[in-house]
Amino acid sequence: MIGPVPQGYVRLDLPHADVVVHQRLADATRAALAGGATLYAWAEAHPAHRQLHGRLPAYAAPLGDDAPRVVVRHSHHGGVFAPLLRDLFLPPTRAPIELATSILLARAGVPTPPVAGYAVYRAGPLLRRVDVMTVELPGDDLGAALRAATTDQERDRLVSPVAALLGALTQAGAWHPDLNVKNILLVPDDAGELQPAVLDIDRVRFVPPGDPNLRDANYQRLVRSVAKWKGLHGGGFTDDNLRDLRERLLRDEAVQAAHRALAMEEFMP
Repeated sequence: MIGPVPQGYVRLDLPHADVVVHQRLADATRAALAGGATLYAWAEAHPAHRQLHGRLPAYAAPLGDDAPRVVVRHSHHGGVFAPLLRDLFLPPTRAPIELATSILLARAGVPTPPVAGYAVYRAGPLLRRVDVMTVELPGDDLGAALRAATTDQERDRLVSPVAALLGALTQAGAWHPDLNVKNILLVPDDAGELQPAVLDIDRVRFVPPGDPNLRDANYQRLVRSVAKWKGLHGGGFTDDNLRDLRERLLRDEAVQAAHRALAMEEFMP
């Protein structure tokens, strides 16, 4: 049983699944799950699907004529327990937390693909399997962008959106323990500028906003990922890029602090 759902979402109680989905996508989601299908099986079988490569494959497909393309992934444990637990979770699974986290991040100014919905399936009396569906955003992840960047100018162009995302995470008090080059999406806007979005947010945790320890934790986690990516693929940020990235973070934090100080002046006696 799924508990209360966020505003704007509805619950679909289907014979084979408990579903929470945005109200605009309810009919299309019900159709995708017709006949006992899972969201993941529906996306994988869709004739217009696109496979996304990661630790486990995900599939992007159009949800309907008047609905956006969505990315569906089947939740799976990671780490040392993955071979034992595989895709089995205790209810209510991590999906409700991921939906709530996506809403909190968006309200705090951290861009992330909206969670369109999720479906929880029984796997015996106690355990559950779950699919999560997010709205597909166009663009490449940071790893692909770094691999394609062959000049200093192309690499320099990637620093600003990454710094903006790390700064937004700090101001929101959001710690992403799995922040890596595959979990930062760079989306071109109408002017061709790259706008960042953070992915795989199910493990994000919140601490007091603006904590410099949080900024350093997210930054260092990404630096380790950049170094690993560079060792595997030969492309990545240079030491100068990383210094520029950190300087931008500190500079932006100083600006934010100055704005807060000015805002407080009107309350001072």
